[in-house]
Amino acid sequence: MLDNRIDIIGDDHIGTSVETPLRLDAFEKSDEMKIQEIEAHFGSIMDILGLDLSDDSLSGTPHRFAKMYVKELFYGLNPANKPKISTFENKYGYSKLLVEQNINIDSACEHHFLPITGHAHIGYIPKDRVIGLSKINRLVDYYAHRPQVQERLCLQILADLQEILGTDDVIVVVHGKHLCVSSRGIKDKDSSTTTIEFGGVFNDIERRNEFFRLIE
Repeated sequence: MLDNRIDIIGDDHIGTSVETPLRLDAFEKSDEMKIQEIEAHFGSIMDILGLDLSDDSLSGTPHRFAKMYVKELFYGLNPANKPKISTFENKYGYSKLLVEQNINIDSACEHHFLPITGHAHIGYIPKDRVIGLSKINRLVDYYAHRPQVQERLCLQILADLQEILGTDDVIVVVHGKHLCVSSRGIKDKDSSTTTIEFGGVFNDIERRNEFFRLIE
C-alpha cells in the first residue's frame, strides 16, 4: 500500500514547499565527507545490482558519481555556492520591458532524480536598479542545480529576482522536458511542461502578452 502511495506522489509531481526541503544540519558535513559517504553507498547499490566493481570500467564509478552529485548536479543546494548578484543604478532611466530568453535549464526531478532539461525566459521592468544579463543566467543555473519540482524552480527564481531588483515587476517562464516522464512510467517522448510565475504589472494580461510575443 505504501509503495503504491509513493509511486502516485512521484508520478503526480507534487511539491511540498516553495523552499527546497532541507534538514537543519544539511551543511554540517563538508563536501569531501559527503562525497566519501555517497561513494560508499552508491558502491553498495552497484554491488546489489550485481556489477563487478573490480572491473577497470566500473571501479571508479562510485567516486565519480558521488563527486558529480555534490560538486556538479546538486551544487545549488548549498547557499555558499549562490552566485554574487551585482546590480547597477538605472542611469538611463530605462523603464520598458527587458527580456532574457532561452536560458538553459539543466536540473533533476526530486521524485526520481532523473534529468529535467529545457529553457527559462525571464522579463522585468527596471526601476532604480538593473541587473547584469549574465547574472540572470547564473541565478537560474544555481536554482536548477538541486533536486527540483518545476513549479518551485519558477517561484524561487521569481522571488529572488524580485528581491534583488527591488520590484514585483518580474515574470518567469520555464519549459522543461522530464526524463521521469519520457524514459519511465508513461514513456511519453514528446511531451513537455511549461510553468509561469509573475507579479506586479504582469498581472495585467496585456503586459504578459507583450512578454509572450517577445519569447515566441
